[in-house]
Amino acid sequence: MRKLMCLALCVGLVFSGVAQTSVVTVPANEPPKNWFNLDPVADQVNGVSTEKAYELLSGRTTQTVVVAVIDSGIDIEHEDLKGVVWINKDEIPGNGIDDDNNGYVDDIYGWNFLGGKDGRNIDFETLEITRLYRELKKKFDGVSAENVADEDKDQFAMWTDIKEEFEAEAGEALNQFSIYDGITRAVTRYNKLFEAYLDTDEVTYQKISQINSKDAIIDVSKRHMMVIFEATDESMPLSALVEALEVDMEQLAEPAKYSFNVDFNPRDIVGDDPDKLDEVGYGNNDVIGLETDNFHGTHVAGIIAASRGNGLGMDGVANNVQIMALRAVPSGDERDKDVANAIRYAVDNGAQIINMSFGKSFSPNRQYVSEAIAYAAEKGVLLVHAAGNSAENIDEEANFPNDKFGEENNWDHWIEVGASSWGAEDEYIGNFSNFGRKSVDLFAPGVAIYSTAPENNYQEAQGTSMASPVVAGVAAMLLSYFPELTPDQVKDVMMRSVRRIKRLKVVEPGSQGKVVNFSKLSVSGGIVNAYEAAKLAMSLELDSQK
Repeated sequence: MRKLMCLALCVGLVFSGVAQTSVVTVPANEPPKNWFNLDPVADQVNGVSTEKAYELLSGRTTQTVVVAVIDSGIDIEHEDLKGVVWINKDEIPGNGIDDDNNGYVDDIYGWNFLGGKDGRNIDFETLEITRLYRELKKKFDGVSAENVADEDKDQFAMWTDIKEEFEAEAGEALNQFSIYDGITRAVTRYNKLFEAYLDTDEVTYQKISQINSKDAIIDVSKRHMMVIFEATDESMPLSALVEALEVDMEQLAEPAKYSFNVDFNPRDIVGDDPDKLDEVGYGNNDVIGLETDNFHGTHVAGIIAASRGNGLGMDGVANNVQIMALRAVPSGDERDKDVANAIRYAVDNGAQIINMSFGKSFSPNRQYVSEAIAYAAEKGVLLVHAAGNSAENIDEEANFPNDKFGEENNWDHWIEVGASSWGAEDEYIGNFSNFGRKSVDLFAPGVAIYSTAPENNYQEAQGTSMASPVVAGVAAMLLSYFPELTPDQVKDVMMRSVRRIKRLKVVEPGSQGKVVNFSKLSVSGGIVNAYEAAKLAMSLELDSQK
């Protein structure tokens, strides 16, 4: 959340008597809104040299590349996206018939695996650990280890681990909500108190700081509010702070209401059989995801493909590209069934690249997902995946889906992406980004990325979710200009052409200040660069013609 999320920790001692601290790193300066497309040398930001690449490729013919975006839904009517949306030309809109016999009725722009036939959509979902806890509890709750059958011992061991982790995380989420709820209620009361005491409609830092009262309640309330103002924004009226706290409260309520709620199960909306993994045709064709939060997917799609040169908002990385919209990621953890079937849909319907800006710590049906990944490999489709935002080494920590299903634990058609930042030194890498010398292939811009938002808006967001589509966009550019490249060749070109800086030191994400070589945080040791990738692809093309 915003700076206000720090408030619950920074001033928790005022209301609960518990001393807590939180450190928020605020960038010293802001980058240009299009920084991820800019050049490190010419523009002095760690972009991927997109514009420089197009200058190099000027005059060459291109082919249209279809990029599937498996995400939360995409506003395909956005002014900067509607011209780049994939259209299934073999399907007749609105006739209620599966014209192309692919198993999906009226799939004009893609498919929504989280929708019901009645038009409803799943918005919130539980976490995968909650679903596992719910199922395993039915079997093992109250059962002692000595009474477990031999064939159930592995599953019982999983139950023991999941029970401990789930109950700890659920308890922490509820505790945080309780603390924040107390703060919100207190600030609301203070606002009413000072409105009456000062006889004003707008309580401000300046007005409270000038109070000189011998009333003990007013004096204590003043001191508490001074702490709060100084921890947030001294220019913000107290009524605006209350409104902001209420918005944050809605987000903090989600874990209690949805994420960790074992009694919450929205899957009835879809009406499928969750245990029938290879089911075809469930869902609906609402790829926007009406009445749900489709910001994430819309933002991702814009990074890849927002129309270039139209004078609107921003430019995506790729030109001559079409976005196939696949909705499979709710607010909560996606289901393995939906992920695998979305991959298969994309492959079967002509996608050449699939962007996957999502992930989770548990994957009960990961074999089914791995089979879909292998299917994509057989059909020559490149998969690009966000490494995750837990500031963890995913050589050691679980993050699904991943490419560890390959014979050598490294699919040739899979690119795992970490998030870099625009500046130097401490601003070179996203402090939230997962990393891994064996598991993360390369880094790409993922901090303060300005892109499309629903209803013709534009907004900044950050995460490996934003870095992955930058890489997908560069891959689409390469395939558009060099259509003869195979997925493994595209990956090889991008890996070999990354921008590396010798002996660059960065703070390892999540390490509390541990300084490491940036080159040790990924397989390639660098940041994707469109210009260098295009230059290498051109040289390989010339070599093949000799």
